[in-house]
Amino acid sequence: MVESRLRDPITLEEIASQAGVSPFHLTRAFGAITGYPLIRYVRARRLSQAAKALAQGAPDILSIALDAGYGSHEAFTRAFRDQFRLTPEQIREEGCVANVSLVEPVTIDSEPCATISEVRFETAGPFLLAGLSERYGCDTSGGIPSQWQRFHCSPNITNRVGRTAYGVMHNHDDEGYFDYLCGVEVSGFFAIPKGFRTLRVPAHSYAVFRQRDHIATIRPTFSAIWEKWLPEFGREPADAPIVERYGPEFEPHTGFGGFEILIPIRT
Repeated sequence: MVESRLRDPITLEEIASQAGVSPFHLTRAFGAITGYPLIRYVRARRLSQAAKALAQGAPDILSIALDAGYGSHEAFTRAFRDQFRLTPEQIREEGCVANVSLVEPVTIDSEPCATISEVRFETAGPFLLAGLSERYGCDTSGGIPSQWQRFHCSPNITNRVGRTAYGVMHNHDDEGYFDYLCGVEVSGFFAIPKGFRTLRVPAHSYAVFRQRDHIATIRPTFSAIWEKWLPEFGREPADAPIVERYGPEFEPHTGFGGFEILIPIRT
């Protein structure tokens, strides 16, 4: 649908409706499977098509801008420069796109990327968590492992509860950005080390996916959850924090021991 509508105004809600899922589900699924935020993908595809037209000598930049969904030459030029580090005029003068990174249509493998050992449903929380927090996009989430490394080198939390660690994705937006907190459960928001953030995760109903393989499988596990398992269970994810749970058996230095992914579901 996206490729056939690149020249037309299109919204996240419209794409989600055509796909039969919620905008939250679509944004998370597309990002997990492709590593690219959907809205930014649509924008990048339009600009890539515009770059090709300009390289072929299109004389009217404003017409190209309008076709790409921009209301003015100025707005189009800003977006174009942000995407390619070159102006539309420069691409047209060069007459080629060999020196820019175009975004081509994505292809999605219909087969799940990982085997999930166990799936169950449970109500979990509320959680009071403390740890390190950063903001990421689908295409920048590769920084999460180093965030965990910094956390494991941080001072001990004196009011920690249990030995389980948590990673929480929350505060999502339609551009694919989210806040990620890695930390532990605490009895209250006091005696928190300097530089740590706190997060209250309310009680919720979750689909819990148990993964017994190495932590390196976390991304393909997310892909399998969004692409295959949730549709097969007929459950719609809720717009709420997504939780990773690492029990005492998980060894952070080796990445073995298994982990759980808790996807909030509508009830």
